[in-house]
Amino acid sequence: MMRPFKVYSPYEPSGDQPQAIEKLAEGFLAGNKYQTLKGVTGSGKTYTMAKIIEKIQRPTLIISHNKTLSAQLYREFKTFFPENAVEYFVSYYDYYQPEAYVPARDLYIEKDASINDEIDRMRLSATYSLMERRDVIVVATVSCIYGLGLPEMYHDMRIHIEKGETLATSEIAKQLVSLQYNRNDMVLERGSFRLRGDVLEIFPAYMEEAYRIELDWDEVTRIRRFNPVSGETVENLDETTIYPAKHFVVPHSMLLNAVDVIQKEMEERVETLRAYGKILEAERLKTRTTYDMEMLKEMGYCSGIENYSGPISGRKKGEPPATLLHYFPNDFCCMIDEAHVTVPQIGAMYEGDRSRKQNLIDFGFRLPSALDNRPLKYAEFESMVNQTIYVTATPRKEELERSAQVVEQLIRPTGLLDPVVEVRSSEGQMEDIYCEIKERLAKKERCLLLTLTKKMAEDLTDYLLGFGLRVKYIHSEIETIERVEILKGLRNGDFDILIGINLLREGIDLPEVSFIAILDADKIGFLRSATSLIQIIGRAARNQNGKVVMYADGVSPAMKEALDETQHRRQIQMEYNEKHGITPKTISKAVEDILERQKIEKQETVEIETSALKNSFNMMIPAERKKLLKALEIQMNEHAERLEYEEAAAIRDEILEIRKKYGN
Repeated sequence: MMRPFKVYSPYEPSGDQPQAIEKLAEGFLAGNKYQTLKGVTGSGKTYTMAKIIEKIQRPTLIISHNKTLSAQLYREFKTFFPENAVEYFVSYYDYYQPEAYVPARDLYIEKDASINDEIDRMRLSATYSLMERRDVIVVATVSCIYGLGLPEMYHDMRIHIEKGETLATSEIAKQLVSLQYNRNDMVLERGSFRLRGDVLEIFPAYMEEAYRIELDWDEVTRIRRFNPVSGETVENLDETTIYPAKHFVVPHSMLLNAVDVIQKEMEERVETLRAYGKILEAERLKTRTTYDMEMLKEMGYCSGIENYSGPISGRKKGEPPATLLHYFPNDFCCMIDEAHVTVPQIGAMYEGDRSRKQNLIDFGFRLPSALDNRPLKYAEFESMVNQTIYVTATPRKEELERSAQVVEQLIRPTGLLDPVVEVRSSEGQMEDIYCEIKERLAKKERCLLLTLTKKMAEDLTDYLLGFGLRVKYIHSEIETIERVEILKGLRNGDFDILIGINLLREGIDLPEVSFIAILDADKIGFLRSATSLIQIIGRAARNQNGKVVMYADGVSPAMKEALDETQHRRQIQMEYNEKHGITPKTISKAVEDILERQKIEKQETVEIETSALKNSFNMMIPAERKKLLKALEIQMNEHAERLEYEEAAAIRDEILEIRKKYGN
């Protein structure tokens, strides 16, 4: 199935966007393997990406370097492409402690994880869409280079059901179990099915709706899609296809063959360990592996099954695992957002994973084949990707050298210029900063001050507080939620000055900020590299009065590069504005549109207080309890749909606690 990609937007491309869209789309269709969109902060790079997809009409993978930015991109692309499949593929762990062994302390740490049910559904929805249609956009993190089940198995084990066909209920039940669906005749949950007489209900793991198949003497008479909460029919169908409930599924015969291969490897490894006098390690490995193999034979699953993914999928030693990339057709487009951060992150995943697993192998916790359960190496990733567009304000040398063309997008639709940047002596910098701050406060504007260490941030905060200024600091020791609240407070005017170490956070825009002071700007290091300085300068690019002062004893090469790049941009922007009669104006944007996360605002409708519910549950009759549990589930799903996973998880925990105490 292929609907054309179509962008829905109230505005048309403007500024540099039309030429960027045209050049990159033409380059892609001409077969350019690598291209770069070098777009400044606030120039509408996401909109440009959407219009490129509309022009090239190819399935697209968009990779970002963290969940937060991926969620932002997902929301935006969902808005741009309401008629197409826009999917979200990130790690489904709310909490993840990988299996590890620390030899120095003889400490074994078991794998511990909490899986987010909604993100698990969205991951499965992504692969389902890729199997069923071509008009698919998947927004992902580096999770996309980690192992999944083989797409051939995922596709071949699907169950197709048509109206009028003969269907033995006992046989379909066996098939569903082989696809990792659980039979639950009481409660129909995601990833389960139930059989009541001649009615089979299946809740696919990748959907928010379920299927009801009605039979008459094993003949399918009706297929309908329905809301599993209300029971309301959504659509009547002539046919449907059920895909596996997990990505990692294999036929039982293949599983038994893998058990033989794993046992043979275990015997060889046990002999090797004993030959080196590692008796404890040998016995540990034999006991663990034998238990796992028994579980695989009896249940088709065992804890830590991913460590046996190489033998189970029939891969040879060292062969790359199947990943999300393998589910895409060969002609897909890959866009790497904030490429200056994301590309190095992709390259770093393999080595970090390998070093942790090697200890587990050396000390008899895992077989050597566990190394084959890994992310892709960077070279493997590149070989899997057909054509790539790097998207960043600050491309690295690697991106620039590889790109067939680098397309600049320097003009903002708002007409805003890059900020004025000055270099001043570090001598007397405190007095100078104080004067700049007072000037900004008179206009009700905000300020950012960047130091190199936490101690400096805290000391500078105390210094400015002594003048009666409203100031706060932010650094890595402050919890994520609190950091977001601090940034929100700055925008709302709860205080005027924010001091930090690394405020270049890609994707965080603060239009109220008109002044940024960079202390020790000439120091050599990551925090004062050309890329970091350009990103920091960009934080003041949303305000028409934007100004950045670098305090230094000299001009470092990184400073010169940042100054030259900013001046180059300003010159082009000023000429464009003059030619088209544009007057720059500070953007006005709601706080919640810019911050990466925010606490839930109280809805106009009164939400159920779960704590009060718990206290009153024992006073309710069963029907009332059931009704309120359903209401909680709906509330949880609404949070999840808005990507408010922490709130959804909190309600989920309350539901589980209530069910444990009172039953369903």
